[in-house]
Amino acid sequence: MIVSPEAVPFAKTGGLADVAGALPKYLTKLGVNACLVMPLYQKVTQAGLKLVKLKPTIKVPIGEKVYEGCIWEGRLPDSEAPVYFLDQRDFYNRPELYGTKGKDYTDNCQRFVFFCRGTLELIRALELKIDVLHANDWQSGLIPVYIKTLYADGPDGIGEIATLFTVHNLAYQGLFWHWDMPLTGLSWDLFNWTQLEFYGKLSFMKGALTFADALSTVSKQYAKEIQTEEHGCGLEGVLTQRREALFGVVNGVDYNIWNPEVDELIPATYSTNDLTGKRTCKSALQMAQGLPVRENIPLIGLISRLVDQKGFDILEDCFDDLMGFDVQMVLLGTGETRYHELFEKLSRKYESKFAANLTFDNTLAHRIEAASDMYLMPSEYEPCGLNQIYSLKYGSVPIVRETGGLKDTIVNVTDATLEDNTATGFSFRVHKSAALLEAVKRALAFYSQKNGWSKLVVNCMKQDWSWERAAQEYIQIYSKTQDLKLQARKSMEV
Repeated sequence: MIVSPEAVPFAKTGGLADVAGALPKYLTKLGVNACLVMPLYQKVTQAGLKLVKLKPTIKVPIGEKVYEGCIWEGRLPDSEAPVYFLDQRDFYNRPELYGTKGKDYTDNCQRFVFFCRGTLELIRALELKIDVLHANDWQSGLIPVYIKTLYADGPDGIGEIATLFTVHNLAYQGLFWHWDMPLTGLSWDLFNWTQLEFYGKLSFMKGALTFADALSTVSKQYAKEIQTEEHGCGLEGVLTQRREALFGVVNGVDYNIWNPEVDELIPATYSTNDLTGKRTCKSALQMAQGLPVRENIPLIGLISRLVDQKGFDILEDCFDDLMGFDVQMVLLGTGETRYHELFEKLSRKYESKFAANLTFDNTLAHRIEAASDMYLMPSEYEPCGLNQIYSLKYGSVPIVRETGGLKDTIVNVTDATLEDNTATGFSFRVHKSAALLEAVKRALAFYSQKNGWSKLVVNCMKQDWSWERAAQEYIQIYSKTQDLKLQARKSMEV
């Protein structure tokens, strides 16, 4: 059972939704009996999807009040994998998933206590036989805690379920004031520095990291980084203590959607055998964005949330220098107000070289990937990253900072990596504007070597970061999760 607070195509705020919407589908293809559980948000009900209301209802105590909920069933597109939706109108019938106007909903603790306990009540009500429950991010973080406490010894076998908890971004931890502890139904004894307490607050994330049988995150490099003070967000001690049960798996990409050979959202398709369509995509984007149509000028794409984490602080520092090169850039994204204002100003200043699209547009995202010669991703940290993987498939050579999933997926161009044909992009280590600019310079210099650049583009497009690969890795981790559960039980008996 995959448990996630969001999943494509039902509701999405970030990359977690892509993972949760794809993983059950590909596990099913590999012979695993997989299902997905998520809340029935307003966005889901408004989508007009075919859902069936199941007969059992559930009851979840939250503090001194008991909340009732319903269960709906649907299917993931192009899959037999069932999706169970937890329906509780007081909590989920809202315009957004977690908050509005930049602020979290004030009752998020209650909302996701219901989600966590409600998931286990759903298993009980539907009499599902689950071997491994795969929880994702803080919103499902109390599930491993409940399984080992309130549900540990029930006759329904829920206490026997092995749990894997995946961290998609450690910076979002689900922190609430300590007086919310009674809402969980858990004993105050658990509110201590080794379990649920985090600097005086209740932490859903810490509960999961402590109680889950196994832990994973979305790249091997990020699994290492979160054990350090720089990237551990105060939880590095917990993660280091559990390092033997911590795994890293780079997210997969659905090549039925992100693939220039079959992409219906781009002006022309193309492949490694014929790149003509990529040139067509480039000129079409230049024209649409009001940029001069020039085939031989490097076009740099950038699709992102506009926040410091994504490296926009160092990009801002060197942007004028970047525009001093003979390049064009197309940006797509939304985020902090100051970056909206900055890029609006810069698009006027460099109107023949830079186009800013301060919105979310899926079609334009595909067209930027297809049209770009290079793709820029200078993140301060990046647990996995997906756009650099999309860019590989579209032959848009990534320029990235060596962090998290970016380091795991992009091999820097050097004489050695060119010789052994492993090079897939340009990377830099230090999170500074000078290092970013130097990497761009190297990419521009190599771009002028047409034969070498064409070989690099083809090598990028041949990389395999499919969900089939990722799903096979998860199956191995699920087996290890069961082994760790068994070992823990045996040690307790001794």
